[in-house]
Amino acid sequence: MADAIGQVLSLGVGVALSPVPIIAVVLMLGTPRARVNGPAFVLGWIIGLAVVGAIVLVAAGGAGANEDAEPATWVDILKLVLGVLVVLIGVRQWRGRPRAGGSGELPKWMRAIDTFTPGRSLAIAAALSGVNPKNLLLTVAAAAAIAQTGIDAGEQAIALAVFILVGTLGTGAPVVIYFALGDRARRLLDDLKAWMGAHNAAIMAVLCLVIGVKLIGDGISGLG
Repeated sequence: MADAIGQVLSLGVGVALSPVPIIAVVLMLGTPRARVNGPAFVLGWIIGLAVVGAIVLVAAGGAGANEDAEPATWVDILKLVLGVLVVLIGVRQWRGRPRAGGSGELPKWMRAIDTFTPGRSLAIAAALSGVNPKNLLLTVAAAAAIAQTGIDAGEQAIALAVFILVGTLGTGAPVVIYFALGDRARRLLDDLKAWMGAHNAAIMAVLCLVIGVKLIGDGISGLG
């Protein structure tokens, strides 16, 4: 199980450092429904990661991710493909970054964030964690890596839970800060939102490049 957890830690960090969801939850914490929408957003984030991860674990187990106590070759090929896709996402983010003096545009749905209900907050978060291309690829890679180790179902669930925990740190931290510091958290959260908004593309590009290269390296190593 230690091997599985070790493989998913960096992937979890890649999911956690998602600027747009972090900005979204910070904005929610500045609305009248902050005390319900913030936790609902974090819960939705967890659900999105858990659903995708569980589906991939079941599918990978059925497809024989570990054969005769040895990792299956197709998982290494999958890692290689996912790594290339993640790098391409990073390149796209870098090419689309705002030029000097410009600022990145946030999604239009954020303009109505003060009208969100807990249910909508949960649904948006689940989509951002489970369907967003970068997070989807990293979650698939994490679940496949766990399945490839050949550990039993209980240990797989624990390894996936660790991945989800690490992947939730980014969106969960602002909520914890909000409840821990109250009104004193406002300036800190505003600074975080501003920094994330200004460097969104650069953060995503560098992150995708590093994680993508790691996946490609893992895939090549396994095939070798």
